[in-house]
Formats: sequence, structure tokens, C-alpha cells
Amino acid sequence: MGKPTGFQEFNRELPQKLPVGERLKNYNEFVGLFPEEKLNQQSARCMNCGIPFCHSGCPLGNVIPEFNDAVYRKSWAEAYQILSSTNNFPEFTGRICPAPCESACVLGINKPPVAIEEIEKHIIEVAYSKNMVKPTAPLIKTGKKVAVVGSGPAGMAAAAQLAKAGHKVTVFERDDRPGGLLRYGIPDFKLEKWVIDRRVQIMEEDGIVFKCNTEIGKDIPADEIVRTHDAVVLAGGSTIPRNLPIPGRELKGIHFAMDFLKQQNKRVSNTPVQGEDILTGGKDVVVIGGGDTGSDCVGTSNRQGAKSVRQFEVMMQPPAERTANMPWPTYPMVLKTTSSHEEGVERFWGINTKEFLGDENGELRALKVADVTWEIDVMGRPIKFSEVPGSERELPCQRVFLAMGFVNPQFEGALEQLKVALDGRNNVNAKEGVYRTNVSKVFAAGDMRRGQSLVVWAISEGREAARKVDEFLMGHSNLESKDAVNQFDQVFY
Repeated sequence: MGKPTGFQEFNRELPQKLPVGERLKNYNEFVGLFPEEKLNQQSARCMNCGIPFCHSGCPLGNVIPEFNDAVYRKSWAEAYQILSSTNNFPEFTGRICPAPCESACVLGINKPPVAIEEIEKHIIEVAYSKNMVKPTAPLIKTGKKVAVVGSGPAGMAAAAQLAKAGHKVTVFERDDRPGGLLRYGIPDFKLEKWVIDRRVQIMEEDGIVFKCNTEIGKDIPADEIVRTHDAVVLAGGSTIPRNLPIPGRELKGIHFAMDFLKQQNKRVSNTPVQGEDILTGGKDVVVIGGGDTGSDCVGTSNRQGAKSVRQFEVMMQPPAERTANMPWPTYPMVLKTTSSHEEGVERFWGINTKEFLGDENGELRALKVADVTWEIDVMGRPIKFSEVPGSERELPCQRVFLAMGFVNPQFEGALEQLKVALDGRNNVNAKEGVYRTNVSKVFAAGDMRRGQSLVVWAISEGREAARKVDEFLMGHSNLESKDAVNQFDQVFY
């Protein structure tokens, strides 16, 4: 414990952001880094709890009190070693994770929690600056070949762990560059793409081969990949977006959120954009969906010069603080205001879009909407909604982005050719803790297996699946798992 009274002496602080007017001028990250004194103070707030609930709050099982203590002592090699033992990509989670660890922080019971996510980001950036981030693959190889299908966070994590175990790993990606959701789903103002490229370079030095512009099931038959490799990890993500099939859906100007975000990310990286440009300059924009993807559409629309931006959510506005139905240390469904919201948006709660209205040219001109109220159960969970009488109205709109989540992975192609069994939600059927499908030698991880989830969960899935693949190939595995938390407890307590 770095400073026993630190949580009493110092308040939670976060690095400064650039003013809204400045950050809207470009797509660069706008959150700075702590000066050394502030970082020392924030790490000192960790209480080194007898039962560190932050461990269980983190899907990766990050050993948080220990790396906080190392940061306080400025023992950067130790901090990086502890963090990297459970997390392959702290530079990603330190930027875009919603930090469920902070929701479980014991200090958060009656004070603002420790700034765990920011400390994690600082550890990895210091580690890069001090040349601590190096390849980890052993010189002696196993001779086993593994194919990873998909280079998102789950696929990258699986590939990194399998290479660490000594296997020859090839990652197949249908887009032009590796990264998956990180590359083309997260705007640059949250995650600049040099951060991905820096990590990919380390992975290539580990011997991992990335084959882009290659879709399994289309460019290469799926059974050929299985035949030519000792194991295959399917990590293609949950890519089929939820639609809104209401009258007027065929009008021009209605797009899925990911199509919009991917286009802009390609522009920022000077990559040619295919198809019709999706732009919001001078337009009235409505984003349907209140989650992070919708928030990303808000920030991107403002940077493109939208005339107005509204965000719709059919659910009622969440409470500002925990309720009796959201006890600590569970992850609370409370009101979240993102940096994109700070930049300008009108948020609507309890609103239902009933119809898209067009002009004589087939272009979207307005939405027909109505307010709704929800019936809730004794636990505060919504059951069904009903329309508020007399609330129906039209709102001007020329661009709509559907950001209502994703329903399942793409079945056509690899999954169809391999005859992979699906579960009741049309995700790949591979039980947690096993990660093995009904097809010999084929495993699955990430959103393709568990459904749409967080980046931190995808990394966890990739790591755990890699361990099971290693056990399948070698009969045992020395790769770290979430049990590493217990190992560190034995060392440090």
C-alpha cells in the first residue's frame, strides 16, 4: 500500500481535455496525460483492500492494487509486468473501456473510485517510452500452426497468447488493415490508429502473420483453413446490425452506424472510401440508440459540421446514481455523459420512432415520433412500453444512424461452410470455459461466441480461448489465465 491515507488526502482527478472548440477541428485524441505528481496522487488513492473487488469487476482479472502500488513507488517495470500478465492490450482498454473495475472499487462506496483506467493507460505508455514492450514468443517453437479468423480485440488477444506459447499463428482479416472493431468501429478521437499499428508491429516481431483483404469462406474456402492448420480460432465478431423495419426504411439518408463510422475512419487514415459518401455537414442528424456506438456517431457528426444532432433512446432516462436495485459492486446502469455528448447533442429518452418521412425525391426529410412510458417490475426492470396519447409529432431530419446494437455474427461464408452449430441467439455455440465448437479443431471467442459485448470482454475471451487451444494442441498449457490473480495474491500478501 503506497500511502495508507492517500484516499483521504486526494480526490479523484482525470487528465485535462482540450476545449470542445479545439477538439472538434480534427479527429485526434484530446485527453492528455497526468504529470508525474498527479499520477502519484491518483495511485495513492488505492486502499489495497483486503478483498479487492476490482479484480472481479474486471473481466480480465487485472491485479489492480498491486500495479497501483508499483506506480506509486515509480517501479514501472514491476507495474508493467503485473498489468501485462493479465492484459495484452492496456493501450486499448486504457482508452475505450467503460471501466467496470472502477464500478467495483471499494472506495466507490462513498467516494469517487480510483482512476484505474487512466493509471492503466499511463503504465503502458510509460512502458512503451522506456522500451519495455517487447516480443514474448519463445525461440523454440512447437511446430503447430493455428489460424485466427478476425483481427479484432478477441482475435488479436488469441493470436498474441498462442504465439507466446510457441505456435505459428496466422491471422486472417477481410478488411485492408488489422484491428477489426478497433480499426473501423472506434473513432480516432477515442483511439488513434497508430496505437493499433504500434501493437501490430510488436506482434509481427513475435512471428504472427497478418493476411488482410482475405475473407475466409469467400477468398479461401473454410475447410481449406481447417485442413491446413492444427487449430482454428473463429473471432469474427458480431457484425449483423439490428435494423429498424418501420415505414420509410427505404428512404435515402438512413444508414447503419458502423457504415458511417467506418467510412470516416477510412478518410482519417487516407484510405479510399467505397460507395456513396455518408456525410452530415449542414444536416439535421438523429442517432437512434443511446449506447457508445451512438455516442461515437454524435462526435463524428459534430466534427463533420452537422446542423443539429439528436440522440434517441426508447428506454427512460437512467438515474444519476445507484438505486437499491443496483447495489455495489455490480455494474450500475446509471446516466452516462460521454465526451461526445459534451460536444453538443440533444438527448431524448422514452421516445419511439414510428416512421421515416421522405420528400418527392425519396430523400429523408423528417421522423414521425411519439413519447412512451414504461411498465417496470419490482426490480426496476422495464417490461413493456405504451405510447403517450397526443405526443406524436414530426422532427426534421435528413440523416439517421441506426446504432441499436448487433444481433449475431455473419453466418454466410465461414460459419455456413463449416456447418458450425449456433446457440439460441444465433451466436457460435461454444461453451465458456471450453471455447470449442462442434467442428473438429475449431474454437470460437469474442462477440462471435458471447454476443455483442465490451472490448475488455473480447480480450478476455481471446486469452481464455488461446489457453484451451494450447491445451488441445499440447495436452497442457502454461499460458496465464484468470487464475493469475490468485497467483499474484500468494506472492504479494
